[in-house]
Amino acid sequence: MKSFSYHNPVRILFGDKQKYIANILKADEHFKILLVYGKNSIKKSGLYDEICKVLNDAGIEFIEHGEVSSNPTLSHAKEGVQKAKDVTAILAVGGGSVIDESKAIAAAAASKYDVWELYEGKKPTDALDLYVILTVSATGSEMNSGSVLTNEETKEKLSFGSPLIYPKVSIINPSLSVTLPKEYLVYSAVDIIAHVLEVYFTAEEHSKLLNRFCENIIKSVIKTTEKLLENPNDINARSEFALCATWALNGLTSLGVGSYSFPNHMIEHSLSALYNVPHGAGLAVVLPAWLKWFYANTKNPQVERFAKKIFSQKSAEGGIDAFKKWLKKIGAPITLENLGIKSDEIEKIAENVDLVSYKWELKHEYPLKTIKKILKLAK
Repeated sequence: MKSFSYHNPVRILFGDKQKYIANILKADEHFKILLVYGKNSIKKSGLYDEICKVLNDAGIEFIEHGEVSSNPTLSHAKEGVQKAKDVTAILAVGGGSVIDESKAIAAAAASKYDVWELYEGKKPTDALDLYVILTVSATGSEMNSGSVLTNEETKEKLSFGSPLIYPKVSIINPSLSVTLPKEYLVYSAVDIIAHVLEVYFTAEEHSKLLNRFCENIIKSVIKTTEKLLENPNDINARSEFALCATWALNGLTSLGVGSYSFPNHMIEHSLSALYNVPHGAGLAVVLPAWLKWFYANTKNPQVERFAKKIFSQKSAEGGIDAFKKWLKKIGAPITLENLGIKSDEIEKIAENVDLVSYKWELKHEYPLKTIKKILKLAK
């Protein structure tokens, strides 16, 4: 295990605690905020009315910024920055997309930068305080310092990170996700597993402790996903699922591993940018294809371990096949065709990945011809 420094400042409130958000804001002396949320789900569930009442009763003024899309866009984030000029904090009520756009707004509004400059490498100098009420567990954005945004004009989906955009407080109430459609539960499960596997497979060094930790997250996600598909009201399963999502990308799985990378996310971001596919759906297509290419070219023993520990398979190839079968079993797409993307689009997708691979520091490791090979395995 390599030496490391780790600090995560996010305060987590777990359970039915969204009613305390006004007290938290007042304690931090925030009396005018930007309320960011997605489409209509929080209004249908009654959460919107609950939050508005809590804020109104506490005398906290709020400006609304709704209609955040599942792949948050630059143009919408810019609108949010304009609304945030006179607020002191942001309350994000939603899943990873809402939180990611809120982080962009928080940093751009306080740093006086154009939003996209942050995703092109500009370091924020300040950020508005960010508070989260999580409704969808998937991205881990509630407890990390990263944000993803799509520039709909250039068709680039990029990320940026800064310690300044960690949420101050994140409220995780698993019961708020009970009404989540089954397909989005599936996409969330794939996203969580992908966050773990990217580090698990590409890390410079592996410790027995972190291997077991990663494997137990994956096995827990598999088990709870199957339970929730059968019974969406199983709160114990939802609670375990939610913690897996948070732990998968809050820095714990990468402690002491040295360098690592996110090639699957890099490739999938182009699918989302070009075709607006749900992030987890795109990952379900990319992961098995990448795994097949990765093992064929590296013979990395981690793939063999994954096959044995997760799917009780004797060979790496058997594990990859079992993983793909499980994805199909839970209703995830497993080919580009399942996403409605034709094979003749591979060139276009590969060129888009190649366009942004410098941002991921993967241009040398994943040249255009390699990206094409991986995408052809996903046909």
